[in-house]
Amino acid sequence: MIYSQKVQEMCPVAKGAKHEPAPIPEEGKWIHAKKIEDISGFTHGIGWCAPQQGACKLSLNVKNGVIEEALIETIGCSGMTHSAAMAAEILQGKTILEALNTDLVCDAINTAMRELFLQIVYGRTQSAFSDDGLVIGAGLEDLGKGLRSQVGTMYATKEKGVRYLEMAEGYVTGIALDENNEVIGYQFVSLGKMTDFIKAGDDPNTAYEKAKGQYGRVDDAAKIIDPRVD
Repeated sequence: MIYSQKVQEMCPVAKGAKHEPAPIPEEGKWIHAKKIEDISGFTHGIGWCAPQQGACKLSLNVKNGVIEEALIETIGCSGMTHSAAMAAEILQGKTILEALNTDLVCDAINTAMRELFLQIVYGRTQSAFSDDGLVIGAGLEDLGKGLRSQVGTMYATKEKGVRYLEMAEGYVTGIALDENNEVIGYQFVSLGKMTDFIKAGDDPNTAYEKAKGQYGRVDDAAKIIDPRVD
């Protein structure tokens, strides 16, 4: 340590009260975080790229400062989707400080890491008040039974109105309209379930029928339109 001549000539003044860092909630405990290994928690962060053409939802499960589990969900950009594959390999096993200072390939994923880092180090995690936090695998369970991200895709024009294209339940195959041409429900097929049925031995047509469902007053519809054609 090198001190300037001016500092060397100063007389020492003793430090009085020792102020600890403010405690943050972590996995059911109050922690005075001083080192990276003091940080634990499971939470999510949202990021976007510079031109704001895509977005990333990043979920990390951190134990003792190390990323034990990573879930990366992207939308709106094919390049970011491929970058997510690299980021998933990069993130696990790193400390959160390493991850913050690692190029995660895509602006949106890097931004999500920055936003998530702030939540974790300030104790704003989903698991802040859960004893011992969430088990490794919580991120996978967040996807649900089909292990697919929930995506909503809606399109509309003033001239022709709304088109439901993708709902949480799956790919929309039909929109139910009443006598006034107002939406009263929709039909869908769960592509994840359909794929699982095919893997289990069903032929595609059988799997398609088994994976279909509907929501709302579809049975009362005056007509059903294909949102991608009609």
